[in-house]
Amino acid sequence: MTHTIINPSSLHDPVGFGYSHLAVGNGLVLVAGQYASDSQGAVTSADFGEQVERAFENLRAALGAVDLDLSHVAQLRTFIVDHNPDKLAALTGRISQIWGQRPPAQTLLGVAALALPGMLFEVDALAFRE
Repeated sequence: MTHTIINPSSLHDPVGFGYSHLAVGNGLVLVAGQYASDSQGAVTSADFGEQVERAFENLRAALGAVDLDLSHVAQLRTFIVDHNPDKLAALTGRISQIWGQRPPAQTLLGVAALALPGMLFEVDALAFRE
């Protein structure tokens, strides 16, 4: 399967971190882990809820670069540092706001740490072009 790598200018340049934001091919769109990053890739907040919000904003921006939106997402993988019921509630609340009663398939992983200091949440996605 041939594919195209895309790094939207609306997001930080990820190449220095060893990855690209999107791989697109044959109707399939793979979005790398999005987190609460600013234009330089730095974590924007120490607050878990704010990180969840910003990560989903970045996911939306990544999808927008290929003319898709969050309604095209079929699967999420979410990663929570030091997972607990309060963090789960924040995540499920945001997912409910976005997708209502029809959320994508999701795998949630509780982890000890993520790629950068201060990262508390990360989400990657699989989307389809129709």
